[in-house]
Amino acid sequence: MANIKSAKKRILQTERKSEVNRGRRSDMRTQVKLVEKAIESGDVVAAKEALKTAEPKLMRSAQKSLLHRNTASRKISRLSKKIKSLKT
Repeated sequence: MANIKSAKKRILQTERKSEVNRGRRSDMRTQVKLVEKAIESGDVVAAKEALKTAEPKLMRSAQKSLLHRNTASRKISRLSKKIKSLKT
C-alpha cells in the first residue's frame, strides 16, 4: 500500500476508472455480439439495426481509449461487410 497521499489518491482514481471501463468494455462487446448473432441468423434488417447501436459504442470506446481507433473502425468495417454479403 502506498504511503504518500497522492499515490493513495491515484490508486482510488484508478479503481474508479477501471470499474467504469469494465462496464463500457462489456457493453461494447455485448453490442458486437448482438450484431454477429443477427448476421448468423441471416436477418438483414435486425443486423442493420444492431449495427446502428453498436457503431457508436465502438467509436465511443475508441475515444475513451478502450480500443485503438483503427481497431474500432476495422470491427465496424468487417461487420458492415458481413451484412452487405447477406443480401446476395
